[in-house]
Amino acid sequence: MTVAEALLFLIILGIILLAAYYFLKGSSGRVEITRPIESRIDEYLDQRFDSLISEWRLVSRSRVRRFENEKAPQLHEDESRMAELRAFESQMKATLDNLEERLDVLEKEMAKAGKGKSKK
Repeated sequence: MTVAEALLFLIILGIILLAAYYFLKGSSGRVEITRPIESRIDEYLDQRFDSLISEWRLVSRSRVRRFENEKAPQLHEDESRMAELRAFESQMKATLDNLEERLDVLEKEMAKAGKGKSKK
């Protein structure tokens, strides 16, 4: 190996190390070489998780579970009321359809009776 080859090897090695330094610069956690962008995003989210929850007003799983445990009976009761209201709505629609049909028949009979009286 000549001096020029050794110098070229050191320059290439220095460029690779410099690129790796700038590539991994600013990361304090675990950055995977195979997935650098995804691991940086994961690291960013891990570091700022609490601030993201408060900023976006998100709720943690434990608070959701506590809410479900506290409100589950009321929610089930409301769901049963909704089912009753849906059944009542379908019954009322059927009743209204029946009444409309009867009204149409009566209107036709009244129209026929009106025509019959005007001819006499």
